[in-house]
Amino acid sequence: MATYTYHRISVMFLLLFILSSIMVANAGTFYEDFNITWGEHRAMILDNGKLLTLNLDQICGSGFQSKRSYLFGRIDMQLKLVSGNSAGTVTAYYLSSEGPNHDEIDFEFLGNLSGDPYIVHTNVFTQGKGDREQQFYLWFDPTKDFHTYSIVWNPRCIILLVDNIPIRVFENQESIGIPFPKSEPMKLYSSLWNADQWATRGGLVKTDWSKAPFTAYYRNFNANACVWSRDSSSCSSLSTNTMTNRANWQALGLDANGRRRLRWVQKYYMIYNYCTDFKRFPEGRPKECRHSRLL
Repeated sequence: MATYTYHRISVMFLLLFILSSIMVANAGTFYEDFNITWGEHRAMILDNGKLLTLNLDQICGSGFQSKRSYLFGRIDMQLKLVSGNSAGTVTAYYLSSEGPNHDEIDFEFLGNLSGDPYIVHTNVFTQGKGDREQQFYLWFDPTKDFHTYSIVWNPRCIILLVDNIPIRVFENQESIGIPFPKSEPMKLYSSLWNADQWATRGGLVKTDWSKAPFTAYYRNFNANACVWSRDSSSCSSLSTNTMTNRANWQALGLDANGRRRLRWVQKYYMIYNYCTDFKRFPEGRPKECRHSRLL
């Protein structure tokens, strides 16, 4: 019996080792994980690669993207957003594939006048179609300290989290004809840019350039995810059952506590939900809104 128990424990540790070796769990530096793609000196990697800053001035913003592409996983990043009068600015943080029929999972942080709350604008694109906006206030000041913003993406659902509290779930409803992102690998992107034509109060409040440069800060990137390279996934050698059992991000969805937290956010902090915008969809709400209990 003892020999059998020891053998089972050994097998479990071996499986965990294999899983951890083929699924990237990045704790590297920004030098290793990202390329600065635009903005020149306005994007800077500091503190031996542990900190990245994006800046926006009246001439240009800045941005970066991951070196790796992912097909399912959990992405975590800590951000500290533009402080003070950030009206007109947008800090975007999102996963996206390429092409006109791309998939995309969005966080966009819409700046506001000093003292007014940020708006977290979220969207999910499938096969090039978005129009699935949900917006939230936060229950803290995102400019005072770093907070963790996460995207969990598995074949069953997409979950957006703030400090590990779910704020949005988009379920796989392909069974009723709703496309779901599952075949196009995505890179992680972030940018800081001027969008004062729409970002703050529908464009009524413009960017105050006397406050420039505007700065957003990033640290503690982590990707517990399947890397896509040369038309194959680093997780393809594992069975679906093993993936589901061994990787937290591959869980079926929210547990009871997660659903309670989601309802709390929806009740007290959601300020716009496309699923309840009847004027926008006079001929009937989108199909996914009629079949999901979490939207």
